[in-house]
Amino acid sequence: MDIVRIATAGSVDDGKSTLIGRLLYDTRSVTKDKLEAVESSSRRRGLDFVDLSLLTDGLIAEREQGITIDVAHIYFATASRKYIIADTPGHIEYTRNMITGASNVETSIVLIDARNGVIEQTRRHLFISALLRIDTVFVCVNKMDLVGFDGSVFASIRSEVEALADKIGFAGALRFVPIVAKDGDNVVHRSTRMPWYDGAALLESLESLPVRRLDTSLPARFPVQYVIRPHSDEHHDYRGYAGRLLSGMIQAGQEVEVLPSGRKTTVRSIAFAGTRQDCALAGESVSLELDDDVDISRGDMIVASEVPARPLNAFAAMLAWMDEQPLAQGKTYILQHGVNRVKAKITVQSVLDIATMETRSEPSAFGLNAIGSVHVRTAKPVFADSYATVRRNGAFILIDAFTNNTVAVGIITEGAAA
Repeated sequence: MDIVRIATAGSVDDGKSTLIGRLLYDTRSVTKDKLEAVESSSRRRGLDFVDLSLLTDGLIAEREQGITIDVAHIYFATASRKYIIADTPGHIEYTRNMITGASNVETSIVLIDARNGVIEQTRRHLFISALLRIDTVFVCVNKMDLVGFDGSVFASIRSEVEALADKIGFAGALRFVPIVAKDGDNVVHRSTRMPWYDGAALLESLESLPVRRLDTSLPARFPVQYVIRPHSDEHHDYRGYAGRLLSGMIQAGQEVEVLPSGRKTTVRSIAFAGTRQDCALAGESVSLELDDDVDISRGDMIVASEVPARPLNAFAAMLAWMDEQPLAQGKTYILQHGVNRVKAKITVQSVLDIATMETRSEPSAFGLNAIGSVHVRTAKPVFADSYATVRRNGAFILIDAFTNNTVAVGIITEGAAA
């Protein structure tokens, strides 16, 4: 059964948690005891309706304030698909949670309050969706009941979002759905209160969404996490290299190259959960045995010899800052790429102005939630691709060496330079 991963985004009170609660409720994915608990909690709060947002907001602070603070992962299924939804916070100070929640999804749902239209968080979340190369973004214009189900309001918001997507170069597909999450209009079932909308309900569109398949045409990238040496009589000569294949495919008998040494050898065997197999596909955790004794340790990378990864110690990247303390240019940070950690220095080239979606070439500060173009120089090479080429090998995080906080996430751009 296909699995579809979804991230929700939007500003505070746009109705993300209510929308997810409605999906759970209308697909009968809520247990009886949990629904009774939500109904009881709604009555205690003096509500004359069942607050379905309580199905996802599990923290006490979230329920008290009626907001989402942390990323919650919600699971539900239909007859044809399974869904994993990352319910991300809407407050601007929790934008970092949205980035991490959306880093491994096929699609995102951006909610817009019909009364407020496109606001700063809408622009920020759409830009992040473009940055992460999310294939499809559903723009759900919520609370249509509060604008009298006026189709012109929906059309105006749609035109503004389409213009914004063109401006930022969003390459994915945009799908627009007018909804009332509280009542369920156009969420699982089509609404009769908006006859001017002739499109599908949200779940109908999700059910027909193309699922991203493993692309075995991508170059093979296998970072070594552990060297296996059993030292037993049965396997006294065995030397295996364990890790998770990031992309592409590796086959027994294939010629590969080991980085950083550049030595070429052949894959003798591939083991998955103790069983030998002919090949390994992206996403599988396997152990490789090679024909030659090559000096390999944790952090090295085994790649397809015909398309090797380039060792980079200077490259361009897009960076999203996630720490309260702003970036200090000239300061040494720890860059983690896969299992590798190297020292790095960051130079800011430009910063995105969310209000205008223009870049400033002379940034005064690069603080919390800032997004911009940077130049990275590392003390030792990393074996990376551009994010556009191999997603899983084109991203990194920055760590403050003194506080050990994760301060930023970055993606290597096409302009990466050796």
